[in-house]
Amino acid sequence: YNGGITVSAWSPAPHTATATSRRSHKQSSSSSVILHSAIEDELDLSSLHLTPQLEMMVTAFSSIPDEKTRHKQLLYMASKLPAVTDDVRISENKVPGCLSTVHVDCTLEPKEGDDDQETMVVNYFGDSDGLLTKGLLALLIRGLNGATPEEIQQVDPQFIQAAKISQTLTPGRNNGFLNMLAVMKKKALDAAEGGAADDVDDADEEAKNEGEQSAIVTSFEEIDGKPMYNTIMTTLITILKPTSITLTDNSSQHAGHAGSKGWEESGESHFALEIVAEAFEGLSLVKRHQLIYMLLGETMQKIHALEIKAKSPAEV
Repeated sequence: YNGGITVSAWSPAPHTATATSRRSHKQSSSSSVILHSAIEDELDLSSLHLTPQLEMMVTAFSSIPDEKTRHKQLLYMASKLPAVTDDVRISENKVPGCLSTVHVDCTLEPKEGDDDQETMVVNYFGDSDGLLTKGLLALLIRGLNGATPEEIQQVDPQFIQAAKISQTLTPGRNNGFLNMLAVMKKKALDAAEGGAADDVDDADEEAKNEGEQSAIVTSFEEIDGKPMYNTIMTTLITILKPTSITLTDNSSQHAGHAGSKGWEESGESHFALEIVAEAFEGLSLVKRHQLIYMLLGETMQKIHALEIKAKSPAEV
């Protein structure tokens, strides 16, 4: 786009098959974390903890005067996203809760110019079969590449509001954006933990990995006629990889609660969640709840209340 504001195209080295992937309070549907919720028109960018590249793009997008041009810029960025090979398009890299199919993964590499190679930064790569969704993914990849895992965890998703991009998106795509960012944060954490494990003795590392794998919840028993329950469990198990998770359906205690789409569709309106996961380490109670709300996306709009007890393994 060359109408006064330019978000420059970028072309990182394309991913190849040889690249190594590293691997509450009660909440009503109206208060779930959806980006079109009431937020001030002007946000203090310093409070959003953006990477320099992301801050530059937010400033550029917010300066574009009309929604149509911002939409076109996202499509342009989609066209410049480097292609990936089929080894990236696997279930482990699929982002849940998106209207389009999205795959994303990352590597952890020494920071360029760091002679001691002590600072490790994340480089993402991915693809989507939807053009607008691919543009959002390209924005995230460009904005987060070259940042440390710690810096990536601090990024506040409200930057899409500050960039005025959320005005271009449907609620479904807003939720898809939140899920993409959440998965990319989780990928960065996994990559960092994998890098640290490389320094451990091989035998100790193998024992540690086996222990962690056996402790992680990987499946649950689906309940017929309970789509909300099944969706919540599937999403949280897939992304957060909890060591413990219990979801209790308390809907019968609030039969016919007005305003609950879940109750109208399947008799589901009130849940209580207890979950333990490494992803909560270092996060405040509010941030833990926000993470869960983001991951559940549109599901939160259908239930009336979700009571949450979220802990890290160290707190159990």
